[in-house]
Amino acid sequence: MSLAQRILSETFDYDQFRLNQLEVIETLLAGDNALVIMPTAGGKSLCYQIPAMMLDGVGIVISPLISLMQDQVSALNNLGVRAAFLNSTQHSFEQKEVTDQLLAGELDLLYISPERLMLPEMLELLDKTKLALFAIDEAHCISEWGHDFRKEYQALSVLSERYPKTPRIAVSATADQRTRIEIAEQLQLAHAAQFISSFDRPNISYTINKSGKQLDQLWQYLTTNHPNSSGIIYCQSRKQVEETVNWLTAKGRLSLPYHAGLDASYRGQNQKWFMREDNLIMVATIAFGLGVDKPNVRFVVHLYLPKSIENYYQETGRAGRDGKPAEAWLHYSQKDISIMQFWINESDISTTRRQSQQQKLNDIIKFCRSRKCRRQVLLRYFGETLPNPCGNCDNCQRLFSRHRINGLLKTDKWPIFSLRNLLQGFCSNNSDNVNRS
Repeated sequence: MSLAQRILSETFDYDQFRLNQLEVIETLLAGDNALVIMPTAGGKSLCYQIPAMMLDGVGIVISPLISLMQDQVSALNNLGVRAAFLNSTQHSFEQKEVTDQLLAGELDLLYISPERLMLPEMLELLDKTKLALFAIDEAHCISEWGHDFRKEYQALSVLSERYPKTPRIAVSATADQRTRIEIAEQLQLAHAAQFISSFDRPNISYTINKSGKQLDQLWQYLTTNHPNSSGIIYCQSRKQVEETVNWLTAKGRLSLPYHAGLDASYRGQNQKWFMREDNLIMVATIAFGLGVDKPNVRFVVHLYLPKSIENYYQETGRAGRDGKPAEAWLHYSQKDISIMQFWINESDISTTRRQSQQQKLNDIIKFCRSRKCRRQVLLRYFGETLPNPCGNCDNCQRLFSRHRINGLLKTDKWPIFSLRNLLQGFCSNNSDNVNRS
């Protein structure tokens, strides 16, 4: 494993492996399969990138989004790793160039979509190629119960049948227990080693707000907590993105839009600018985020109700990737719930998928309305137990404030505090209570 350590240090500039990375790499190097669940920013990609660079042959990475594979290949190329992708954005001569590199053994990693993998000509090409491993990224997409189901992923069972001697690794940051079972069943990974890391991101503080005017609350939050920080604001629609950018610009905050309705080159330019600068706010739909590895994002804001806890967890996980304190702030309304319910009722989807979406909507509503420790509720959803309240969410801070007031009232010193002092102590970090008071 000294070679793996050297690649980690010299190529990726990390001093040591984290979580279960080393064990996963050892499993793949031994020719065995693995199912890996790691939190956002946990380093899932290194689990298959390093073995692909060490083993004879090329690692085939199944990726769900063109933008994601392009970002990852670009980052790898900048590090000197021999990586490429094949997708519909390329001209025929570019695809031929990549194909020639693949057949000549000049690639360590090739990124393709599940749709391209299933093309007969692609499978025939892989038959002629020395294969190191298969990596199924965002593996939760295979599950109808999952939060981001893609039917094309279910065809990936062909890998175990057609290439039984090639090790396979399925990775995800957001698969709950039921989804993990389905991943294992559909990809024939029932006997594979499973590496389930903690979902806890202790450096992220969680706050959820429902009352008050949304933009007024947002501005108070930004000016108080993040006057100069980089952050992401997620909106429900393209229209909301544009309106929020215009509103922030009028307020004097530098912000950029990102959504699927914008020209691809313009989106790419905004993303590069966001990655480069330290005081920008990216206002985006969920089209933004996958593969974006900006370490110093200090806050992630949701101006709507996410469609599932998995979505919320994945998107808030883009904050604080450097391990330093970061915040997740959400403001939602009853209108958001009504819109989500309408989409579920009117969508042309299977009964199983409709039941899944309804359950996930119910779960995210319960999470937002809960008065218990946010982190305990969040981790419990993913099958993990946090023994004690985290002290780093709005509900914990509210409870602490309440106990502090009760403690003051039980002492003979409390009369020296004015009513204003007491209310400020009770209502700290809780604008809802401030308004009521």
